[in-house]
Amino acid sequence: MGDVRGRMGKPRVVGDLLADVLRGKPAERRLKEGRIWLFWDEAVGERIAARARPVAFRDGTLTLAVVSAPWMQQLSFLKGEITDRLNSLLGEPVVRDIYLKAGHIAPPAQDGDTPSRPSRELSSAEERFIEDTTDQMDDEELREALASLMQRHYCSDVE
Repeated sequence: MGDVRGRMGKPRVVGDLLADVLRGKPAERRLKEGRIWLFWDEAVGERIAARARPVAFRDGTLTLAVVSAPWMQQLSFLKGEITDRLNSLLGEPVVRDIYLKAGHIAPPAQDGDTPSRPSRELSSAEERFIEDTTDQMDDEELREALASLMQRHYCSDVE
């Protein structure tokens, strides 16, 4: 019968598969915007990531929750640099502005950490974002998997 692996080729990263499925659809842009959360720590470094986390993105504006007023002031001076770093990692000018707000920052998850339950409920804006992102997908199983992944991301990264 032959080797099935030989015919299938190399395994592909889920993100690449999603990009292929969503290409040309409104959800493709949402997927690109969602990569902001993936690149955040790399873009700003450990020191800033421990004190500021992305909580929302809308119309080119990234909203950050920041632990204190002094850090909000410091980050206001770094907005341009942070925007440039994120867009460089994203490979296109996705972030046009950054809005800072006071908020509680949950520590970043450590390797091997698997939260047993969500640390908080989704906001209505997050629920709408997830629904808008996934409702264009024809494949129900893929739509549900992506929605579940996004829900876990929102509920475990920021309180």
